[in-house]
Amino acid sequence: MAEFLIQSVWLIPCYPLMGMALSMLWFPSITRLTGPRPAGYVNLLMTAIAFLHALLVFPAIWQKPAVEFQFPWLSVAGLNLTLPLEVSALTVGAILLITGINFLAQLYAVGYLEMDWGWARFYALLALFEGGMCGLALCDSLFFSYMILEILTLGTYLLIGFWFNQSLVVTGARDAFLTKRIGDLFLLMGVLAIYPLAGTWDFDGLAAWAQTAEVNPKLMTLVGLALVAGPMGKCAQFPLHLWLDEAMEGPFPSTVLRNSVVVATGAWVLIKLQPVLALSPTVTTAVIAIGAVTALGASLISIAQIDVKRVLSYLASAYMGIVFMAVGAGQTQAALLLLLTYAIAVSSVIMSCGSIVLNSITQDVTQLGGLWSRRPISGLAYAVGALGMVAVPPLGGFWALLKLVDGLRDDYPTVAVLLLVVNDLVAFSLVRGFCLIFGNQPKQMAQRSPENLWTITLPMVIVASLTVHLPLVLQSLSLLPSWAQIDKTVALLLTWSSLAGIVIAAVVYLGPVEKPVRLPWKPLQDLLAYDFYTPKLYRSSVVGSVDILSRLVDWGDRYIVDGLVNLVGIVSIFGGETLKYGNTGKTQSYALTIAVGVTVLILLSAWSILSNLKLVTLG
Repeated sequence: MAEFLIQSVWLIPCYPLMGMALSMLWFPSITRLTGPRPAGYVNLLMTAIAFLHALLVFPAIWQKPAVEFQFPWLSVAGLNLTLPLEVSALTVGAILLITGINFLAQLYAVGYLEMDWGWARFYALLALFEGGMCGLALCDSLFFSYMILEILTLGTYLLIGFWFNQSLVVTGARDAFLTKRIGDLFLLMGVLAIYPLAGTWDFDGLAAWAQTAEVNPKLMTLVGLALVAGPMGKCAQFPLHLWLDEAMEGPFPSTVLRNSVVVATGAWVLIKLQPVLALSPTVTTAVIAIGAVTALGASLISIAQIDVKRVLSYLASAYMGIVFMAVGAGQTQAALLLLLTYAIAVSSVIMSCGSIVLNSITQDVTQLGGLWSRRPISGLAYAVGALGMVAVPPLGGFWALLKLVDGLRDDYPTVAVLLLVVNDLVAFSLVRGFCLIFGNQPKQMAQRSPENLWTITLPMVIVASLTVHLPLVLQSLSLLPSWAQIDKTVALLLTWSSLAGIVIAAVVYLGPVEKPVRLPWKPLQDLLAYDFYTPKLYRSSVVGSVDILSRLVDWGDRYIVDGLVNLVGIVSIFGGETLKYGNTGKTQSYALTIAVGVTVLILLSAWSILSNLKLVTLG
């Protein structure tokens, strides 16, 4: 039975795709009598089947060698493209995380989108994401991983633009798609350039090649930077980070999936490419620098936001920045642990915030307050998720950051110190949000805000419970060190950095400090509130340059290219009209014209012959 389950793991991505196909039956244009709700239940069932399949496979594959499958796809002109799949404890664990969070997000959407007629389309898109991410987890090929990432980019565009009758939603979907395309274009260049060097696209083959590869350092730097550009866009790293902020225009249930696991797809590919990136010190330094700038900048920006979705989007960028730093420093195990703990903890925070927004009809945290007495379950879910995201023992975020800082302190002490600062800022931002939503006195928008339906509350409670029990699960799998084995100094530094952010935020936002809280220097306040003016810089530089270039090309096309074509057309019409009036329809006129033409040709020929004879005579 165990062998059969392992051999059929490739079916797991097919389950959600089957649900997506079945969802189309309940599109309003096809089925109107039952409404679209059956599409949600069908997808819940297919996701549950995928989760159970992975759950049964995990103990069978745990601590055993990886099993590989080969599916031939294309063979032409000496090029053989085969889809390789790898079934291991790591890939099956990733599938468990994806299907588990998607199941809870779908259950959450049953209550959140209860009256929305776009059910079938929404669940179909969630199924597309689930199938794509499960396929990406199993895929052992850079080429096919790129193809899957492109499908996920399309899914991002469609899911962000779910409420397509709103202008901001359409703009956000468009900007997210175009921003990701920038990174994807460079990633495609890197994918095509690495094959002639390594002779393979398989991740295992690339890792083996990187151990003995002798390549031109400059060439490897260019290829490595191109390979990094794609994950930069997927993980919303500076300067390709603005799309995640605008993606918040989509529904909250999609935010649960996007900010927890979808945004981490780029990091997954980056981790698998780490042996190749390590061939160039310039590339690894660039990865660390990109992650450091994003983590520090995004955590600072999140502190100055009043829209709860914007706070969550910048925190997602900050955590992916930490993953980038881990990959650049070669700490891939810590990066994987961080992705796991972050995905579960942030889901609890997002579900709590979505539950609040649904009943309070506002995303502005300054209009909320005093909800602890009215929404204790939501408050506990937010608090547990927030503590799980930072280094508060014994929750998962503590162990992930401890492993990362412990691996960085010898070779990258500056990066380790920066992580302590980022951890402090993230803790401050999360507690700030908690205080503004659940602390102080209720405001007008929070006067009537009871706990939500069970379909919203139950997933929130489950994911909060998972956040609490995750360290126990990891300990049972021997994935965490014992307390006696950890470095007490690093553990204390991390704990104190978290406590400092928590205490300072609580004092500022629950204490006697004048509200609303503002920085003493307004230019700095505006700098953080407006994302370091990055959107304005884009509009005045990249967007402005493209706009001017587009106008010049349009002018040239309109007045030069089209002008020449129109001139030829006018000349043709004028010539045709001239010929039309020159034709009388009389045979004698045509004969006279032919005779005159022949006479002219004879005279010209005679003149040419006489001229040549004269020249010969003179010669």
